[in-house]
Amino acid sequence: METTFTPLASLGGGLAIGLGAVLLMLGLGRILGATGIISGLVFAENRDEGLWRGAMVLGMVLAPGLIYLVTGSMPALDVPVSPAMIVVGGVIVGLGASLGSGCTSGHGVCGLARLSRRSLVAVPVFMATAAITVFLIRHAFGA
Repeated sequence: METTFTPLASLGGGLAIGLGAVLLMLGLGRILGATGIISGLVFAENRDEGLWRGAMVLGMVLAPGLIYLVTGSMPALDVPVSPAMIVVGGVIVGLGASLGSGCTSGHGVCGLARLSRRSLVAVPVFMATAAITVFLIRHAFGA
């Protein structure tokens, strides 16, 4: 399995995520963590937050269409696993985000920028776990 190097697209995506995080913090004083935003929308504890959370999720869903309008082509998407494995992976990531009190976007983008001690521990754990998982799947299990 080959991973394509896309520095310009990655830079653009990183800038967009960073801008979104800054605007959300400046505008509403909230931290941009995708899992927390979706969780707060699904398991609403505060009805007043539904509008901005819904707008964020809608933006995530509609972003590929915006890319199509700008570039004339859809982003390349290659998912080499079954839908069942995607669901299992999603559940595992959701449990991990819950146990870690945040997701990679919340800890990695916003937490590190705020020098959060919890994020300074969580991000290396996320990265090490991802590296070990990729190694095992690609080399040990031969997928």
